[in-house]
Amino acid sequence: MTMRTMVLDIETQKGFNEVDRKKLHLLKVSVACIYDSKTDSYLGFEEKEMLKLEEILKQADLVIGFNIRDFDMEVLAPYLITPVKNFPTLDLLVEIEKVRGHRVSLQSVAQATLNASKSGTGWDAIRLFKEGRIEELKKYCLDDVRITKEIYEYGLKHGKVLFISNRDYQTHEVPVDWKNAGKELKEQKKEENPFPTSLF
Repeated sequence: MTMRTMVLDIETQKGFNEVDRKKLHLLKVSVACIYDSKTDSYLGFEEKEMLKLEEILKQADLVIGFNIRDFDMEVLAPYLITPVKNFPTLDLLVEIEKVRGHRVSLQSVAQATLNASKSGTGWDAIRLFKEGRIEELKKYCLDDVRITKEIYEYGLKHGKVLFISNRDYQTHEVPVDWKNAGKELKEQKKEENPFPTSLF
C-alpha cells in the first residue's frame, strides 16, 4: 500500500520583530498550504479553516516540511484539537542538520538541488497578509510547498540533496535516507494510535 504523504507549510501574521521567539503561537497562522499525494493536489487554508486542515492532516501517513517540527507545528498547535506531536512528521531541515551539524535555508537547498528559487521571503508573506492580499499569499505559500515536495522527492530518488553554504559559498552534498525515516515514523505512530476514535 502506498504511503499517503502530505507536504505542509504555513505563513504567519506576525514576525519575530513583533513576537518573542519563545512564544511561537503568538505569531498566528495567516495561511497554511499542503500537497496531498493521494489526490495529487495542492490546497490552501486560511486561519478560520484550521480544523478543516486538521481533518485532512489526520489522514496522512507522513507529514513532511522544512523546519516544520520546531516552527510550523508549534504555530499550528493552538488551532488544533490533536496534539501536534501525534502527527508523524518528517522535518527535512532536521534530517539535514543531523548530517551537517548546522541549519541551512530552504532557499540554499532549492538552489543547489533543484536549480530553483523561492518566490519571496517570510517578510514578503507577512506584508501580503497585512495588506489583505490573501490569494497572493496562498500562491507564495503553495510555491514553498511545491519546492519542499520536490526536494523530498529528489532525496528519495537520489539518496542525497545539495545546498549552497553561506560560509564558503560552495555546493555541498548531504546523504539522506528519507524512505526509511518515513517508514519508521509511520510505524511508530501506528503503534501509538495517535487519533483514537473514542475517548472511552
